[in-house]
Amino acid sequence: MIAVLVMAAAIWLLGAAFKTPKRARFNLLGLFYAGLIALHLILPAAHPLRLATGETVAPWALLGGAIAIVIAYRAALERLRQRSAAPEANVEPSTKSAMGEVELARYARHIMLREIGGTGQNALRAARILVVGAGGLGAPALQYLAAAGVGTLGVIDADAVEGSNLQRQVIHTDARIGMPKVFSAQEAIVALNPFVTVRPYHRKLTPEIAADLLTEYDLVLDGTDNFETRYAVNSACVAAGIPLISGALSQWEGQVSVFDPANGSPCYQCIFPEAPAEGLAPSCAEAGVLGPLPGVVGAMMAVEAIKLITKAGTSLRGEMILYDALYGETRKIAISRRVDCLVCQGA
Repeated sequence: MIAVLVMAAAIWLLGAAFKTPKRARFNLLGLFYAGLIALHLILPAAHPLRLATGETVAPWALLGGAIAIVIAYRAALERLRQRSAAPEANVEPSTKSAMGEVELARYARHIMLREIGGTGQNALRAARILVVGAGGLGAPALQYLAAAGVGTLGVIDADAVEGSNLQRQVIHTDARIGMPKVFSAQEAIVALNPFVTVRPYHRKLTPEIAADLLTEYDLVLDGTDNFETRYAVNSACVAAGIPLISGALSQWEGQVSVFDPANGSPCYQCIFPEAPAEGLAPSCAEAGVLGPLPGVVGAMMAVEAIKLITKAGTSLRGEMILYDALYGETRKIAISRRVDCLVCQGA
């Protein structure tokens, strides 16, 4: 068996010495391999040539299978690379360099989807998404957007990680209790996908900074739990003409919608014109919340973000999904703009 490997190496090295093209050398090795397999299949078991080349065909068949798998894998990567470079209309090309083999393998399941493909994945790589809140909804949304290959993720939150967060805010860990949530999220995102750029903002999103901050992003996800911030985010998104994906939770129930007045849908304040009276919308700390529920709704928010960036499917513009985990029910309702909305009536 060693003699056969030596002969194969000699064929390759002699070819290299005479500057024979690699393809021709591979063809010669292929013919040599085919002859070796034929020798084992034709000659009797006790024949000297069979005894000198390993006695049985099994190890050579296994070697050939392993080489075939490697060749098929490299060919698949090359096809994915070609798909990722294929131009399509109405999609902004990535400003980053072309995807290498590691990224192609990482995003292969996306690239294989007809609705996303290489062009859609490049759009994700070029996208800049701001996530407001690194808590229950922000945690799963950030994780799935990072895993999906969104090029730049901004995350803004003024809070630090607490032990009570860990029942549902799965982006944080026990070891990071006391760390600002944005830096904890950044650490988790970089560990998950080093190809993503993370911009952490350890502060509260206020109307004074919202307008300037949003100019750096294409899309905003709001996972906060107070109406003051929700209204500030909504107003800034309407003014900038940026789509807003908003989610909310309460005990066993969640909701998600896309607010995009620039494309004919209502804004957040069309649907919730005034904050509810004190006590009518208790926070998670006051009323409790099912641990996996933010994961369900946060993942829905990430799905809507990916659809908007890649222009796949139909988004939740003008619609809202209501999810009831306690009874396993999901409903979709239509929502519409209010003509007297002070925020988006001119949008």
